[in-house]
Order: sequence, then C-alpha cells, then structure tokens
Amino acid sequence: MRAIRLIAATAALVAATALTGAAPSGADPAFTVRTLHFAVTVGPAAQRCDIVGDLYTPAGASSANRVPAVLTTNGFGGSKDDQAGIGAWLAGSQGYAVLSYSGLGFGGSGCKITLDDPDWDGVAASQLVSFLGGADGIAFTDAAHTQPVAGLDFVVRDAVDHAGVARPDDPRVGMVGGSYGGGVQFAAASVDKRIDTLIPLITWNDLSYSLSPNNTAQTGVTSSVPGSAKITWAVLFFAEGALLENVMRPPNDLSRLVGCPNFPDIVCPGLLASGIQGFLTPGVTALTRHASVAGYIDKITVPVLLAQGQHDTLFNLNEATATYRALKAQGTPVEMIWHSWGHSGGRVPGEFDAGNPDPAAQYETGRFLTWLDRHLKDAAVDTGPEFAYFRPWVPYTGNAAPAYASSPTFPVGTPTPLYLSGDGTLVGQPSAVRAGSQSMTTTVAGLPTSFGAVDAIGMPGVFPDANLPGTFLQWSTPVLAEGVNVAGSPELTVRFTSPTAWLSALLGPIGYPVVYAKVYDVAPDGTQTLVNDLVAPVRIADVGKPVKVTMPAIVHRFEPGHRVRLIVAGGDLNHRGAIVPIPLTVAGGTGQVITFPQVQ
Repeated sequence: MRAIRLIAATAALVAATALTGAAPSGADPAFTVRTLHFAVTVGPAAQRCDIVGDLYTPAGASSANRVPAVLTTNGFGGSKDDQAGIGAWLAGSQGYAVLSYSGLGFGGSGCKITLDDPDWDGVAASQLVSFLGGADGIAFTDAAHTQPVAGLDFVVRDAVDHAGVARPDDPRVGMVGGSYGGGVQFAAASVDKRIDTLIPLITWNDLSYSLSPNNTAQTGVTSSVPGSAKITWAVLFFAEGALLENVMRPPNDLSRLVGCPNFPDIVCPGLLASGIQGFLTPGVTALTRHASVAGYIDKITVPVLLAQGQHDTLFNLNEATATYRALKAQGTPVEMIWHSWGHSGGRVPGEFDAGNPDPAAQYETGRFLTWLDRHLKDAAVDTGPEFAYFRPWVPYTGNAAPAYASSPTFPVGTPTPLYLSGDGTLVGQPSAVRAGSQSMTTTVAGLPTSFGAVDAIGMPGVFPDANLPGTFLQWSTPVLAEGVNVAGSPELTVRFTSPTAWLSALLGPIGYPVVYAKVYDVAPDGTQTLVNDLVAPVRIADVGKPVKVTMPAIVHRFEPGHRVRLIVAGGDLNHRGAIVPIPLTVAGGTGQVITFPQVQ
C-alpha cells in the first residue's frame, strides 16, 4: 500500500457518474472535467517541465458568470486523481472551478521531485495561477505543448493582489490539499501574492525536523542541535519517489533518471550519510529548510486554515503549532484544527472524506467550505473558532462536531506538573519526591532498544511494544482515581549525568547521547500503550545540564484506574540513535518534571 499518499491513502477515484456531476438523465452535467498539460519554467536554470492536471468547470460558468477557483495537488506519491472527490464536490455543488494537478515528479508530470521548494514547486504553481487568471501560452491539450488552450475567462478577477499590485491575470483563487499538497501551498503563496487563501492539511513547518527531529533547543520546531534521523520514513520516501514512481508510472521525462533518480542529486548521498551518522548532513538540512515554511514565514500574508492530525508520526501537531504561532505573531489571519487522523492512521467518521466530501455530515468539510466561501466569495459566514481539537473520548453519532472542543485562544489547558521521583514514581507534589536514581546505557551503533509500531507503514503491533532491559528509564503515577484529559504538548525538564560526558563533548554531535521520551497509558491489567505512537527524540549537546523537551502534542484521556507512564529509552525502532554507547543517570528531584496541559 502506498501509505504516504495525500490526504487519505484510502481516497479512491469517484465513480464515472460523479465525475459528470451525477445529473439526471438528459440533463446538463453539473460540471465538466478536462485533462490539460501545462508548460512551466522552474528553478534558477529556468528548466522547462510538463505538468498534467484536470480542470473541473461548473455548469454555467462563463465570462458573464464568473466563479472563484481552487488549486489543489497531490500528496507524496499521489497524482491529480487523488483530488477527484474534492474537484467533483466543489465544481458540482459549490460553484468553484477546480484545477487539480500532479506535482513535479509525480503522477505523469515531468521533472524531479523538489520537495515543494518555492523556486520549483512554488513557481510552477504560480504559473497555473496565471492560467486560471486568463494567461495564454501555459495550457495545452498535449504533453508536447503543441496544441494551446486559452487562459480561463470565467474565473473571478481581483483588481489588485495582496501586495497591492494590479495584474490582468489575477484570479480569485485559494488552495487546498494535504501533506505534500499542503506544503506546496506555502511555497506558492510565498512567491505569488495573487493567491487569496490556504487550507494546508497534515503538512510540515520544518522538513528537517520532520525527517530528523530534536525536541530540545528549539525555536518553533527547528533545533540548533542535530536531531535523530527517521529511518523508516526516509526509506519509504525514497522507495516511493525514486523507485515506485518510476516503475509504476514510467517517466515521461528521462532526465528524472539522471543522477539521483527523481530527486535532486544531493538527496541520494545525503540520505545515505544521514542514515550512517544518525542525523541530516548540512547539505540535506539546507535543502529541507529551504523547502520549509519556517524559513519564509514572513512571506505568508493571506488567511490560513491549518488542519493537523493527532495520530501522525511524520508531521506531528507541533509542526502546525509552530506555523500557527509564527503566523499569529506577524498578524496573518489563521485558525487551527487538530483532527484525529494523520499519516499514521486514526481516522474516524464524520470529520473529512476526500473521496466524498459532505459539509453536512463532516465537521472539517464544513469548516473548509465556510473558509473558502468567506475568503473567495466574500460570504458573511462564521469560519469557526480560532482553535478546535477532536476529543477521542467523547461519543457521537454521524458528524464529529460534538467531539470537538473549541477555544478562542491557543494553547489550552492548565499546566499540571508531575515530578520524577527517585523511586520511579511520578508525583504531583514536590514534597512527595524521594531520593534515588535510575541508570541506563544506550546501545552501540544507534541500534533500537525499544520496539512497537513501524511508523512509515502505519502498522501498530508489528512488534510488541517493549524496551530492552538496562536501556531505558521509567516513572509511573499511582493508579488514577479520576480521569485526566490532556490537550497539548507535555513539557519535560530532565538532567542527565554520565561518566563519559567528556567523550561526548569531544566527539561532537556524532557522540552526543540520544534518548527518546515517550508517554504511555497503562491499563489496569498492566498493558501499556504508547499514546498515538509518538516519540520525542532528544540529542543532548551538554550532558549534565537540564534539558527542556517539548514532546509531540497529544489529545488523550487517561481513564480512572489507569496510570500515566513516562519512559526515556536509549533507542527507537524508527530512528537512528547514538553511535557510541553512553551510560546515563537521572536522579529524582523537584527539578525533574513533566508538565501536562490538562483540560476539562
């Protein structure tokens, strides 16, 4: 299964009747679909590329009856077809023209995968915006670009763009899409002020964090200290982009096979070196950060509706949080949704179905529609709360709206500290902390010391969730008398000591200890469950000093009779750990604390 495909790996093509709007027999279809090719010029060397896309046109749209437009594209490994349900819905019943296209290097489009870099993917999307705005010389009926198609004359035009510049080819247009199709929205908006609004789903803030996180020494999610490479996700990305994309869809552009197949040349040696040393090389770090909104957030000035998944080991909630906070700080209009589903599963009914969107039956679909209507149609509609989050413990039937809590501000919750006691317990009062300590040793060569779900294929239980003796530390609360609800990032402050700290300092990042902080829910029978399979890697640059760890945000209820457990492991199945085995000790104390944002 191609698990990293857009918005829903399970989203299938809509039926043939849906693609013609399912109109009654003999009636005009509610919309039409036409496949087109687009000639775009991208990158510093002005490389020419072919992009294939499907244009969904509502019935009745004309130069005398103009409609707003939506531009959408696929997630990693997908194609224009993945947005067929969205295109059919928006064009067929909501009055939007939709252009769904395959991103560079995917689904029949030419050139290589360039990671949603503004200079390539952003500039490519900008030229599609020009077509929507009426520009000629961009669209063709054939991949050889010999049969031109005129720019559209039925899309609403804006008098000026968001920089106050008047352009004849300025359409009223927003963007929608998830994962890789979310990241490209930021890239496009950073280079094109004609784009009016964005709805990026389950995407990244800093791709260097996504692929090699370090949950300490952070600004946003970006750390000043190298992280811990996500081995399983990196392997799947490379296999999908370099191998399956070319085997299952033979390249229409043979240049994609030159050098590093279907990726920039730096990627192949960079990923190999990163896998060996356990963190990204400087070249790959620079490449991924250049393709990340964290590096050009000041260029995003249009309204943004962020939607991020609680069950996502690739792009966790902290990524959307970092983007939200940065946009909010600079005055960009922004709202944020934390839904259940993500790259690692967790989908529930009544939130969003890309194959069959229904705003009446799906909470997020309704939010997306009102957002588009407000910003593209100037409709006087309520776009919803500043922040909303799905609570998996709340029962509901049909639309998931009752399970969502909302807030006019972010973050939410009351900080609730639990102290790491020397006897292995988590206690709520400093006076309850006992003397004592725990010790462990990380394994050699970065091998895993803990096992559980295989992240990149979304398969919990592939291996029993277990940690090798002597390679982890743990603290647990007493049995809970009442339920505890958490919504946000647990914050861990902990100090490690080591007799070989001098060696780590001498070796530099490759010799720094790497640990993995994890929060478990322990049932009455002793079964422990890693909450949403989320792990916080920590590469410790200065052993002996307190380390502040911002763990991946969770929305979770610990039921009465359960216990909260913190485990700090010396390795992880899905990450490349420390190369050198390092003994570490944590002593109990009031300075050793994990704080949970507790909600009602």
